Amino acid sequence: MSDVVAERLVARKDEILDRLLALLRMPSVSTDPAYVAGMKATRDLLMARMTEGGVQDVRLLDGGGHPAITGSWNGAPGRPTLLIYGHYDVQPPDPLELWTTPPFEPTIRDGRIYARGASDVKGSTLIAVETVIEFIQAGGCPVNIRFFLEGEEETGSPSIRTLIERHRDALVADAVLSADGGRASTVLPTINVGSRGLTALRFSVRTAAKDLHSGRFGAAVRNANHELARLIAGFHDEAGRIAVPGLMDDLDPIGPRERADAAALAVDEAEFYGAIGARAWGDPDRTVQERLTLLPSIEVNGMWGGYTGAGNKTVLPCEAHAKVTIRLGPGQDPARVQKVLRDHLVARAAPGVRIAFEESGPGSPAFTLRDGHPLLAAAEDVLRGMTNQAPVRARIGGTLPITAIFQEMLGLDTLMFGFAMPDEDIHAPNEFFRLSSLEEGLRAWPALLSEIGKVAPAALRSQAASACVKTSQ
Repeated sequence: MSDVVAERLVARKDEILDRLLALLRMPSVSTDPAYVAGMKATRDLLMARMTEGGVQDVRLLDGGGHPAITGSWNGAPGRPTLLIYGHYDVQPPDPLELWTTPPFEPTIRDGRIYARGASDVKGSTLIAVETVIEFIQAGGCPVNIRFFLEGEEETGSPSIRTLIERHRDALVADAVLSADGGRASTVLPTINVGSRGLTALRFSVRTAAKDLHSGRFGAAVRNANHELARLIAGFHDEAGRIAVPGLMDDLDPIGPRERADAAALAVDEAEFYGAIGARAWGDPDRTVQERLTLLPSIEVNGMWGGYTGAGNKTVLPCEAHAKVTIRLGPGQDPARVQKVLRDHLVARAAPGVRIAFEESGPGSPAFTLRDGHPLLAAAEDVLRGMTNQAPVRARIGGTLPITAIFQEMLGLDTLMFGFAMPDEDIHAPNEFFRLSSLEEGLRAWPALLSEIGKVAPAALRSQAASACVKTSQ
């Protein structure tokens, strides 16, 4: 049946492409209230398509922020139930002037679809939706389905825990199959088996009660911008190793399997850095691939203070601000890491310098799909059959908060099976998605659903569910 469904999907490829282009025209930027209409239009299109295609009980799940879309198909008694995850929100398109063509006017050039959200992750999400619909139209899926299409992934899923607590009945499943989490190579078949976690920190540095005249007070009063820069410079040593004492104490050791997997995806350093116009940075005792996927990182995403307008202003600023994100390696606890960094900043602050922290949320730990998991075995069989190569297991440097959260709160393991490529400029101007990936996904998803349909439901849940019970106790 999966071969028949795949052929029918490929035969409808132009129709599915048109639907993807329509989806990409909708500016579903979740972080900016100015795009609320685009968010609603995107939900409406997806929900209409799912209903038309035979998905049942299509509705919105409210968690206090942007709602998630759900729907189900329960016509495979005794077979596993998969929670299919995707997200319909996208990153802001700025800076607009760097786009070759407008970000919400999808353009096809050289076998690529250029648009915001094409790669992350509307292309792969639509592949998942269309695969389920095609199975339904052909007589039924090999597994039971529950959709969970989130609207806040690009803002760190702030409402996800509340949403899960409110709507557990809509999320009962044996495992999660995610359309998010793309491939790690443009030339090798890969399967994502884990991702880094994420926590954030926002803080302000104050050195005086008000801004001061630099002529009257310069060289006699601390400058908040200088103090902020000094504190931030202390995050790393000269080579790029993290220099915050204790921050890496709970990091899982990197074992032989992790080193071998990273080596299989080793990058050419000259090419890697040359492509982005940068120089090598980070722990010199680790390879680039290990640094990107297995080690934590501290990144200052924004810092500001004083006068930033046109021309000069001879001011000595009293306050400066920073936004920091910390990618977490396997085993690290987000709350502990955030506390370690806060304590480090307070301890290093000069006398009289005050630091104020903003609430940043709980963060998300790293995720790992265990070796031998039936989801992993099924995906490896599918990709091996399609490519005649053994797929390489890969970890991604980014964060999919739902993977760890679903495991913690619902006892569900997640297989990431997206078809985005690592070079498609996600979160940047000129984001794109390959047309070839659309067809590859339309062939692979039916095969994977069929393979998972052969697995006993209990085999998918056993270890994650028991871990969930232990956590709740």
